[in-house]
Amino acid sequence: MDIESNPDLYNTCSFTGYRPIKLPFLADKDSAEYKRLYSALREEIINLTEKGVHYYQTGMAQGIDLMCAEIVIELQLRYDIELFAAVPCLNQTEGWRPEDKETYDRIIRSCTGITNITRENYSAGCMAKRNRFLVDTAQYILAVYDGKKGGTMSTISYAKKKKRTVIVINPIDFTRTELIHDNDQGVLYV
Repeated sequence: MDIESNPDLYNTCSFTGYRPIKLPFLADKDSAEYKRLYSALREEIINLTEKGVHYYQTGMAQGIDLMCAEIVIELQLRYDIELFAAVPCLNQTEGWRPEDKETYDRIIRSCTGITNITRENYSAGCMAKRNRFLVDTAQYILAVYDGKKGGTMSTISYAKKKKRTVIVINPIDFTRTELIHDNDQGVLYV
């Protein structure tokens, strides 16, 4: 899907980033690192909203996806923005801690819409399919990434190919990089 065929992409941002296994402080909402990252992501979402982004999409994974969804829900008290969920499989929360399942359920109830990427239980490739959907349906990708291989790296690479604007927050030093794709002009680093 491209911008020309769906102008709502200009108003949409999807989230991608690590789970607690790659970023252990995500499991501790009281840690200084968690609070600092939450604040940095909140600031980015406010900036995007004030630039005209109205729709936000989460892949509903533990870690960054849920954190960003919680930020959007918080900001809905102040801004007219909407949250959508892209659920990769029917049993996504299997094996999760009860408190994470509660957060997931609360976020799902707060969403304007839910897209079930597959209508089956977990299978190889369902997460990658969900990640491609998140990129295909948004102009902006807000990523938490520090170079580790995996789904976040693949999602950012796919977003570059699709010429999306990618805002990367490094969770180690909290630096910000923006990759702006200007058609065939290449990538500008801001």
